[in-house]
Amino acid sequence: MKIGIVVFPGSNCERDCYDAVSRYMEGQTVFLWHGETELAGVDCIVLPGGFSYGDYLRAGAIARFSPIMSQVKAFADRGGLVLGICNGFQVLTEAGLLPGALVRNKHLRFLCQQVPVTVEQVNTPFTRGYSAGQTITLPVAHAEGSYHIDPDGLARLEDQEQIVFRYAEDINGSVGRIAGVCNASRNVLGMMPHPERNLWQATAWSGEGAPLFDSLKQALIGLASA
Repeated sequence: MKIGIVVFPGSNCERDCYDAVSRYMEGQTVFLWHGETELAGVDCIVLPGGFSYGDYLRAGAIARFSPIMSQVKAFADRGGLVLGICNGFQVLTEAGLLPGALVRNKHLRFLCQQVPVTVEQVNTPFTRGYSAGQTITLPVAHAEGSYHIDPDGLARLEDQEQIVFRYAEDINGSVGRIAGVCNASRNVLGMMPHPERNLWQATAWSGEGAPLFDSLKQALIGLASA
């Protein structure tokens, strides 16, 4: 099990993701610099949070043109598992790997707080460790986290069960309180909350972000044995 973490200029959550993968999932982890054109034989790709390219123009708008992103897209098109967290979600929408767009929060303020999030779909490789309808608490840290999509696009997301996470209450103006979506093939997930920041509770790996990484680990084990 080898997982690549993409690092852009301005990424700042790659070490958190590294710990989640190497320490919690006990997987081999490599950093993939934005200028690289090879994926080093990884089985899964994580795009972490941060401020890629300083969020110039808008979050994720420049990162989508990084050389590594053509490889990420090709990997996803082959069915590879891709997880984008916060800025990673923004990059995935800008690159067209996920529908919709992330825009400024409704109050035009940076949000950094713990929020309740409802798990809408458990039939993805990332969420099988949760229960449908389960409410968990995860931290958010974003200024452009308000998810928007046109009415027809929203209807498609609903019909195809691609809305994976919703905020339990409206925190940033997201359409339908959407906090995370997957692609139609369910192998690409983008989410604004940070599961990697809620893994350790007290003296054990029992945080509410843990089932996501448990699910991912089991999915990768299943792929390896298929």
